Amino acid sequence: MIYWLVPIDYAPIVAPFGVLLAFAATVIGIAKFSPLLPKDHGRVFAVEGELSAGKPEGAGLIFVWVFVLATLIFAPFQAENLIYLILLVICMMTGYLDDASEVPWGEYKKGFLDLCVAILVALTYLRFHPSQIELALFRTSFALPPVLFALGTIILVWVSVNVTNCADGVDGLSGTISIISIMTIYLIDRLRGRASDFTLLILVFAVCILGYLWFNATPSRILMGDAGSRAIGLFISIAVLKTGSPFLYIPVALVLILDGGLGLVKVALLRFLKIHILTNVRLPLHDHVRKNLGWSNTQTVFRFAIIQVMLSLAVLLALQA
Repeated sequence: MIYWLVPIDYAPIVAPFGVLLAFAATVIGIAKFSPLLPKDHGRVFAVEGELSAGKPEGAGLIFVWVFVLATLIFAPFQAENLIYLILLVICMMTGYLDDASEVPWGEYKKGFLDLCVAILVALTYLRFHPSQIELALFRTSFALPPVLFALGTIILVWVSVNVTNCADGVDGLSGTISIISIMTIYLIDRLRGRASDFTLLILVFAVCILGYLWFNATPSRILMGDAGSRAIGLFISIAVLKTGSPFLYIPVALVLILDGGLGLVKVALLRFLKIHILTNVRLPLHDHVRKNLGWSNTQTVFRFAIIQVMLSLAVLLALQA
């Protein structure tokens, strides 16, 4: 919006100013409005889950709205991006309503809502882009029938939303790993010369998460809740989809996938096929390393982050080779 109001000579300073303002607005917004958020009831089956009881939950309501407003003000208008912003708000609000509910929403209800959002993301992307997939690490690409591309996109979005949600359980962990994944995607866009208007959105979203981490670092004062984790998962899936190489999601978000996704696979196999796997592993993995290996919360965050940084560096080097 502001691009329409400033002279062309001043346009290059709009984006940096918007990024800084988004961070400041997130910090101020959380400090001011966190007392109004619902309180966490504690996590019965999580390691040290009782320590979160009573903390404000649902910070995603604040930092996602800051991101949306900052994007509308400081980023050039794009109809495609506007649709993604609307879907991001929808995903955030379903998570927030679950956070605020006295009786948690059922898994099937949330899964169905995620499916609806994933379908809309797939339809939106195909409206503005061809059904072309690039295997960036192998320097090749191929076209898929739109129906198959849409199906793959739906799976990508649904998985990303849910593994990110399940990985949220240690102060600072989900936010830190998500920023590493998001910034890896940003660097991939820059490295491959695919920077676009969405690239600015990646930076703005990352600094909004940083504003949240200001309060969520151990010991945390506030929790992102489903409102934040589900929205972050959705954003990561859209950002990697916009690279044109959706399979890059696997290496750039592998820690999130393993931490949050193994539990989903274990429960699904047990519930639907009566197959028991990983019987000696406590899931999510962040609970296993704290309970079984004796890692502290800080060690868990740093070590998981280090693993994802190394994976991301390997991807960047492979793309540059």
